[in-house]
Parts: sequence; C-alpha cells; structure tokens
Amino acid sequence: MQALLALLSAIALLVWGTHMVRTGFLRVYGANLRRILRMSTGSRLTAMAAGIGVTGLIQSSSATALLTSSFVGQGLINTPAALAVMLGADVGTALMVQVFALNLSWLSPLFLMVGVILHLGRKATKIGQIGRILIGLGLMILALQMIGAATKPLTHAQGVQVLFSSVSGDVFLDVLLGALLAIVSYSSLAVVLLVAGLAASNVIPGSVAIAVVLGANLGSGLLVVFTTLRANAEARRVPLGNLIVKLAGCVLVLPFLGMIGGWFAGIGLEPERQVIYFHLGFNLALAIVFLGAVGVVARLTERILPSDEAKDSPGKPKYLDATALHTPALAMGCAAREALRLGDIVQVMLNGMLTVLRNNDLKLSEELRKMDDMVDDLYTAIKLYLTQISREALDEREGKRWADIIQFTINMEHAGDIIERILIDLADKKILHDLHFSDAGMAEIEDLHSRLVAHLQLGLSVFLNGDLKCAQQLIAGKDQFRSLELRYADNHLARLSDNTPQSIETSSLHLDLISDMKRINSLFCSIAYPILDEAGVLAPSRLRERACRPSRRPAWWRQAPLK
Repeated sequence: MQALLALLSAIALLVWGTHMVRTGFLRVYGANLRRILRMSTGSRLTAMAAGIGVTGLIQSSSATALLTSSFVGQGLINTPAALAVMLGADVGTALMVQVFALNLSWLSPLFLMVGVILHLGRKATKIGQIGRILIGLGLMILALQMIGAATKPLTHAQGVQVLFSSVSGDVFLDVLLGALLAIVSYSSLAVVLLVAGLAASNVIPGSVAIAVVLGANLGSGLLVVFTTLRANAEARRVPLGNLIVKLAGCVLVLPFLGMIGGWFAGIGLEPERQVIYFHLGFNLALAIVFLGAVGVVARLTERILPSDEAKDSPGKPKYLDATALHTPALAMGCAAREALRLGDIVQVMLNGMLTVLRNNDLKLSEELRKMDDMVDDLYTAIKLYLTQISREALDEREGKRWADIIQFTINMEHAGDIIERILIDLADKKILHDLHFSDAGMAEIEDLHSRLVAHLQLGLSVFLNGDLKCAQQLIAGKDQFRSLELRYADNHLARLSDNTPQSIETSSLHLDLISDMKRINSLFCSIAYPILDEAGVLAPSRLRERACRPSRRPAWWRQAPLK
C-alpha cells in the first residue's frame, strides 16, 4: 500500500512539474511564442517546425493546440497551417520524452535550488517566473526518479501482477487506459514518461506499454477537443482535425502492434526504449504522411463544423482569447480591446438616443433598449475573463491596469443602464403622449448630448493611450458640464415661470433627463482619474478647494425639501 501511494504521489508530482513549466513559459515568453507561431505559418514545413520548437519549450502539445486554435478562431491563420503546427507539436512532445529519458538526476537539485531562490524573492517578475520554470523542471526529473524507486517493490506484489496481467489481455483496453490517463493528467508527456518508467521496472510488458502510449496520443487529441467545446466553429476545427489525424494513425497502427512489439524485442531494445522510440516514430510517421494532406483534413473539418452564423453578434466577445490567460500582459490587452467594443456599443446607444428625443421614434427606442442586453452580456464576459487572470503573476503596473479595465467596464455598463432607463421614460412620458420639448429646451439638451459624445470619445482615447493631457481635458470638461446642467435647469424653471406650454408638459422629464445626462458624463469622465492619480496631479479632495466658494446651485435647488 505504501509503495502504491508513493507511486501515485510521484505521478502527481510529475503532472504538477509539467504544469509549472508550461505556465511559467507562457507567462514570460507567451507573447514571443505566439508571434513565432503566427509568423511561421507561411509554409507547412515552417509551421511544423514552429510547432516542434514551441511545444519543446512549453512541454505541452495541448497548450500549443489551444494557441493555434485561438489564432484560427480570430482569423489570424488558416486551418491547414494550424494543422501543420499541430503535427510539429506532437513531434516536439516526443522529442522531449527523449530528453527526459536521459539520466538527468544531477540536474534536479540544481534546478530546484536555483529556481526556489529566484522565485521566492521576485514572484511577479520575469526572473521569478524563470525560477518557476526551473522548479518545474526539477520536479519533473525528481518525479521520474521517484517513479523508478516506487515501481520496484510493485514488481513483486502479487495483486499488482494480477491487475496488469488482466489489462494486458486486451489491446483495446490498453489503448483506452492510455487515453484516460492523458485526459486525467492533462499531459500526454507525463503519461509516456510514466509508462516508460513502469516498463523499465518490468511492472508492465513492452507490448502493453506501447498500446498505452498509443492511447495517450489519442487522449491528448480528445483533451483539446473537450477543452474547446465552447469556442467558435473555426477554433474547434484545429483540435478536431488533429484528433482525426491521430485517430487515423491509431486505426492504421493498431493491427500491427503485436508485430511492432515483437520487432522491438527481436533487436534487443529495453522496454523503456521501446516505449520512447515507438512514441517518436508514431508521431514522425503521422507528420510525414499527413503534412501533405492537411488541406484535405481542413476541408473535412469545415464540413463537420460550418461557420457560426451569429459569430459577429455585437453582444458576443471577439477578443477574449482563453489561451492568453497564462500571459497576463496579453490577456489584459485582449480584455482592453473588448472593453473598447463595449464603449462603442454605448456610443451607438447614446447617438440613437438623440434621434429618439428629436423624432419620438418608438421603434428605434426599442432597438436601442435591446442593445443594453448586449452591453450586459459583454460586460459579464469581460469581468469573468479578467477574474481568470492569475493575480500572482501581475506586477504592480499590470495590477493597476487590471483594476482600470474592471472599473471602465463597470462604468460603461452603468451608462448603458441609465440610457436604457432614459429611453423607457421617453417612451412612457413623451412618445406615447406625442409631447415635444420647447425649442430652447431641445437646443440645451442637444448641447449636453454633443458634449457627452465628445467626452465618451475622449474617454475611450484616454483609456487606450493613457494620455495625461487628454485626461486633464476630460476632467475640465466634467466641471463645465456640471455648470451647464445647473444653468439649463435654471433656464427651464424660468420658462415654466413664463408659462411656456411645452416646458410645462415635459417639465419632470426634462429635469430628470439633464440630471441623468450629468450622471452619464461623470461615468465617462471618471476614466481619467487613474491617469491623473498615477501622475500625482489629482487633488486629495475637492471639498478643500471649494469649501469657501459660494454655491453655484440656484435658490430653488437649495430650498428643495428632502424626499
């Protein structure tokens, strides 16, 4: 029982080590790796070479598959090129098995010692993440040693011998076991290394080990298919095409497994080497056979997964790339691009609101109110995406940017809600009763509206570029807007005193409207506060500089009873 527990803990350590190496590389070099993949898809050979190199670094063909799938989903590369990358990724995984099969026991304590020193002192920096990579490599080497030590007592346990003798009786069961292990461990590399260790300790015969490795290759393809089930059709074609290639390879090789195992045994290869060489040979053969047929496979996936008709819906995120989550700088860039789309939808609602005000257009009012649902959906998607970014991997500046994006999306969502409520009030209190604002009142509303649109556009620029001068201009515009809102409210009351019929009919709606517009303007202008705060030009409190100033609010405002 103790030996079995030691084996399971070693397997867990191996899986965790591969995870640390993968996430560490993606956090530090994720942007560079993505750029290499995008720039290397000019030909199939360079695409396959890029897949070999990237997978060799991040220790995971599944992670490479997610990267290429996201590129295809965004239209950055085509499906045949992505499938060529995946053929190279599988070869890259097989080559890394060759490396870890060497006697690297002396590297484990060195990697662990240096990695811990680098990582503990500076976790959120590039040096700290390199330390994380070294820790992962050290744990992988240590886990392989532990697997070898733990499997020796198991070779003499009668129960274990009975268990593996029952498994080795059915090739299909062995393949299924390998596929399940790859899915559960999220790493075909870890499974192949484990099987090689078990074969070296004679826990399982070489023929069984080869069948399990074949299943691990199939399982890694299934894993990415399951992971991308919620992606768009274009992104899901790459995992599906990769799975089709692996499934075809398994079908072709499965009848000859016994012959292959006998041939390996005949040339005197050790069981561990049989596993390693079979894994490399299988993936090399797939690359050679299917590299020229990736176009055919791509067309097949297009038939199985036709393009989504609603993929361009404004309420659906376009830039929230799940594969960028392990690279915080890239992930926040994706979130910022999506947040700008959110601001664009709010601007469409704001522009349409003026048309409704002028023409009493009920149909347009209803269409604009539906757009608030798009704003809510997009806001929720951005918020959930940002919460998936590892906060530990963020440095101080990235942490501030994370908070700025969250606050920006909250403000845009609130602005959308206010515009929706304005449209509801217009429909109930103005359009259905065919009322109109006075000419003077409408001119004032149009003036406030034009300032709102200008402030939103300036706010989007500030959010994107972080320009200090534009941020100061935005705050100055906020003060001007507040003064205009008070003056226009006073003007409206003066028209009431003159018994202007249109002003009397729309009085409540008019005052509520300009007050709501001031609230929307405050949300737009608050985009500037993080920029001003970082520059050190933001006053601690507005109360200090205005405490001695006379109030600019009219007498009717100060004397209004509390509700």
